Amino acid sequence: MGGEGLGLDEVLRAAEDAAPVESVDVVARNLEKRFSASEVSFWLVDVVGQEAVRLPRAGTAAQTRGETERVRLAGSVYDRVLRSQRLHQEADEEGGCRLVAPVTNRGDCVGVLDLAVPEADDTVRDAVAQAAHALAYIVVTDRRFTDLYHWGRRTTTMSLAAEIQHQLLPTASCCEAAQFTLVGGLVPADEIGGDTYDYALDQDALYLSITDAMGHDTASALLATLTVNALRGARRAGLSLVEQARSAHEAIIRHGRGMTTGQLLRVQLETGICELVNAGHPWPLRLRGDSVEELTLRVDMPFGVPVPVAYQVQRLHLESGDRLVLITDGMRERAAATVDVPALIHATRDEHPREVVRALTSAVHEACGGSLPDDATTMVLDWHGGRTGQRQTSGGSNNT
Repeated sequence: MGGEGLGLDEVLRAAEDAAPVESVDVVARNLEKRFSASEVSFWLVDVVGQEAVRLPRAGTAAQTRGETERVRLAGSVYDRVLRSQRLHQEADEEGGCRLVAPVTNRGDCVGVLDLAVPEADDTVRDAVAQAAHALAYIVVTDRRFTDLYHWGRRTTTMSLAAEIQHQLLPTASCCEAAQFTLVGGLVPADEIGGDTYDYALDQDALYLSITDAMGHDTASALLATLTVNALRGARRAGLSLVEQARSAHEAIIRHGRGMTTGQLLRVQLETGICELVNAGHPWPLRLRGDSVEELTLRVDMPFGVPVPVAYQVQRLHLESGDRLVLITDGMRERAAATVDVPALIHATRDEHPREVVRALTSAVHEACGGSLPDDATTMVLDWHGGRTGQRQTSGGSNNT
């Protein structure tokens, strides 16, 4: 099997030279030339997480009109590849091989690369896996410049509130690093109004936030916008967790109407020591070994409450192997209250955090009969251990 054609470094350069809507085709043409590949296609995971959507090749009528081919993820080979993050190979009807590879960037599942080749040895399999990995970087870069990847993922009509809300979320729902794996998710993805989650990684710490703005629809989305951007602005200015909380509270008092519950965390990468501010938010849950417990921390007032408030930093220590789960009220209100969240966390203890988020949000969605009265948001943090490998005891709670 020949490997003539562009190498991966040249593929990336060629993709950079191409228009953002054509860069995926650079990867396809490379595989076609090097390995006589055919039927090369890229499938995106849709916004709701229920279907895979085929991205039309550049210049086709389907791309121009916004028409898409879709398949259900549940039970499909695409779902198996996304869950396992492993290349799949099977015989095709033409006597060749079909290969399906995960297109993933730092744990964020963008989609899958699907193609047929006359034959597949280790060289071909490795090249396809590398091409899929390169494609993930290309898509992450190019989706800043075009709506192609946005409309390609939409299989339902997005409400205005959901449109606003999605702009507040991190561009990647998953982040993997040596010290941790983090995944966030929320339902319903096409009708959300007030929930958000956010994260940022710097040289010595991981910052997390999960918030729930009061109300529904566009009003709560606008309140969430005020909250999240106040938190981000304070965080990017290097302010402490307490100062970030105060910034959100004061922004809502000055410019908004209503209130937002929230939980802010800062995890030291070296030690696993976690500082936390809880502003009227549900307690986090921690899986340690086989035990799931709710961490009964002090709960301060929500952001925007029109009374004098004081926020307190509390501390807990994450040990290697710990799983921390953050949720919003939507995971426990009304019909969602029938879901045994601790039991689900325990049952999925050996799964990747992506699967934990999927299991929790799916259970709540089903408990509510497929129509949630409120947003339901989950963040799952797996702590692998600090760079020093040393375990230190928690410093307890401090008033700040």
